[in-house]
Amino acid sequence: MRRSLRVRGFPALATSYAINELGDNLGVIALAILVLDRTDSALAVTALFVAGKFIPAFAAPALTAGLDHQRVSRVLPALYALEAGAFASLAAITDAFWLPAILAFAFADGLLALTARGLSRGAIAAVLTPHDALREGNALINVVFAVMSAAGPVLAGLIVHEWGVATALWLDAGSFLAVALLLVASARSLPEPPAGPRESWRARVRDGLEYVRGHPVAGRLIAGQAVAILFFTLIIPIEVVYAKETLDSSSLGFGILIASWGVGILLGSALFARMQTTSLGTLVLASTAAIGAAYAVMAGAPTLLIACLGSVLGGTGNGIQWVAVMTALQEAVEERYQARTAGLLESAAAAVPGVGYIVGGVLTAAVSPRLAYAVSALGVAVVVLVWARRPIVPERVPAPARP
Repeated sequence: MRRSLRVRGFPALATSYAINELGDNLGVIALAILVLDRTDSALAVTALFVAGKFIPAFAAPALTAGLDHQRVSRVLPALYALEAGAFASLAAITDAFWLPAILAFAFADGLLALTARGLSRGAIAAVLTPHDALREGNALINVVFAVMSAAGPVLAGLIVHEWGVATALWLDAGSFLAVALLLVASARSLPEPPAGPRESWRARVRDGLEYVRGHPVAGRLIAGQAVAILFFTLIIPIEVVYAKETLDSSSLGFGILIASWGVGILLGSALFARMQTTSLGTLVLASTAAIGAAYAVMAGAPTLLIACLGSVLGGTGNGIQWVAVMTALQEAVEERYQARTAGLLESAAAAVPGVGYIVGGVLTAAVSPRLAYAVSALGVAVVVLVWARRPIVPERVPAPARP
């Protein structure tokens, strides 16, 4: 992975992507605590996640398409500066709490964050692909992403507990401002916008969607991953019920179950970093199958220990699966569609869990958490079988003819 850090422009882009993830987790957890404390309403907290995660997923692809032909050295710093402004505004209104304003700023931040991720993925592919270092760079980002995903909520809880929500939000704003300044300072090392015809943003959105639909790999990867994420996330809201009621465990047992998945993610991230010669198609299928197998184990687990072993297996697959799918997508599409296709995948990952949460809750309420895990396992198995019918090509795939 050190080889990718020697590629001009990549260290700044990787740092910005990592801070985006850390800041996103830090901000969302701090806001969730604020909303719950001020409203004492689970519905209000749900509205926060809908506004900050779900709704932006439908708007971000259009904004990404409208910006991906602009200079990254200008657009990304501007997006991060706007995120800093959003969090500074949230910090300023914590005392004069008004839920509609909180939801509006959460939506703005979610939209900016998803757009920045799509544009960052496009820029990362642009700087690493000519050096044949895309897999190494994505492996590094994957490890950092896993650490940031775990650190963000913990850091948020610590800061809020010690210094309050406003402090957490001001620090979040500062981190995004620092990233914007870093990218401005690194402007000369960032890639130029990909060549292509001048089009309106509507035309660019339509063109991107048509490209994905007609591509021999991109459409299958994005659609398949969206369905996979639905089944991956189906069990998230019912894990506490599964641990405490189905397995008759304690709150500590629930924490251990969740931590086991996190351990697996770190293992999977390390494995992906070392498996640089393994076919991406093989990694996608094997890691997706591992998550399905883990859910099958957990569906029938008689004890917490067996459930935790299944959780480690699932986390290991999780630590490989997303980055393998993203890398396969980046290697398959041509340069001028990198940001738009990555943005679609990021948006699917943000939008689909909302449906999964509802389905998992309904299945658990109707029968039991074991049924939710079993349905998840079956759904993931179907995705693997569909993907396996035609190889997921790891090498660059010829794009459909474009005018």
